[in-house]
Formats: sequence, structure tokens, C-alpha cells
Amino acid sequence: MEFSSQSRVWVYQSDRKLTPEEGVQIQTHLDNFTRSWTAHNNQLKAKAEIRYNRFLVLIVDETQAGASGCSIDKSVNFMKQLEQQFGINLFDRFNLAYRDGEEIKSVPRHQFEDLLKAGTIHTETIVFNNLAQNVAELETKWEVPFKDSWHIQLFRDLVVA
Repeated sequence: MEFSSQSRVWVYQSDRKLTPEEGVQIQTHLDNFTRSWTAHNNQLKAKAEIRYNRFLVLIVDETQAGASGCSIDKSVNFMKQLEQQFGINLFDRFNLAYRDGEEIKSVPRHQFEDLLKAGTIHTETIVFNNLAQNVAELETKWEVPFKDSWHIQLFRDLVVA
């Protein structure tokens, strides 16, 4: 199934890496959800994927039917159910993810700040912009250097130009 580059995306970041078993189970739940996801009784052209055993990505191609407030609420409630079932947090916007070599790590904001002060994280460190709005942004603006991300606004006083 082809999806437009303008298809809407929602990125949910787990506060921890999922185990392979959890990944398989969650992907099954995601597939079941997207198959039955509707907006005003119209089937949404949707899919979901797990990236790096940490990020749950919902994608909706709105060329057929647009995601409505009610359908978005359904997806949020579904994600909250996954949180409870798997003991993860998907809604902490200040749990910041970054690349450490080949590994993806995430830490609370205060720990991110400590890593920045220590030089472990720097302007070229790849961070994840979970605010990507569509597939095109997911592909080009999701994994970006810290200096090019919204994260830098939080820590501007710590970053030396």
C-alpha cells in the first residue's frame, strides 16, 4: 500500500527500549487498530510501524478520508491502553531520545542537560524530532543534529555557538 509523502504521522516515543517479544505483540495491536480505525464511519487508510524498538509511528493517508478529532482521540486512547498493558510511557514529551553511536537512548530532560554539560551530547548529536507532521518530515526532519532541532530551544543557554 503506497502512502503519500503528505500523509499525517504521529510519533510516540517509549521511555524504554521494547523487548523483541513486546515489539511483536505491540505491532500486532497496532495492525489490528489501524485496520479498524475510522473517522466518521469512513475507513482510514492507515498503517503503523515500530522504529528502533522504541518509536511507535501512526501514518494516515488523508487523500481518502481525513483523521477527525474523534479518530485522533481513538488513537490517543489506544496508545494509553498500550502504555498500561506494556508498562511504558508514550506521552512524556521531555523524555528526549538521541543516538549514542548505533544505540538509541532516551533520558529525562534534566539528565539530557547533564549529558550536554558533560559534552556527551553536543551540537552534532542526532536527536529525534517526534513533532514530525507528515511522512516527508519523518523521512527528512525526524533524525536531526541537536543544533537543527527544536530541542536546542530548551538548552540554548548551555550551547556554545
